Amino acid sequence: MELILSTVIGVMYAAGAYLLLRRSIVKLILGIIFLGNATNLLILLAGGLTWGAPAFVEKGAGVVSQGSADPLPQALILTAIVIGFGLTAFALALMYRFYRISGTDDIDQVTE
Repeated sequence: MELILSTVIGVMYAAGAYLLLRRSIVKLILGIIFLGNATNLLILLAGGLTWGAPAFVEKGAGVVSQGSADPLPQALILTAIVIGFGLTAFALALMYRFYRISGTDDIDQVTE
C-alpha cells in the first residue's frame, strides 16, 4: 500500500511542477492544488498507515491504547485542507480579476 501511495504522490508532484511551468494562470492554480494535495498525502504516509482503533483514552488510563491510529497527522492534514481551500478561493478571485482587466489568462500576452 505504501508503494502505491508513494507512486501516486510522485506523480502528483510531477504533474504539479509541470502545471506550474505553463503560461496559463488556470494551469498555475491547478499546479498549486496538485502540490498541496500531494503534500497532504505525504504527511499522511509519513504518519503511518494504521488500521487500528480510534485514538481514545480509556477512563482512568494516562495514555492511548497500543495499536491505535496517530491523530496528529490527521489533524495537520485537516488544517492544511482548510488553508488550501482558502488559498485556492483567493487565487481564483485574483485570476478572475486579472482576466477581467487584461482579457486573457496567458501571462505572455499581457501588455502594459
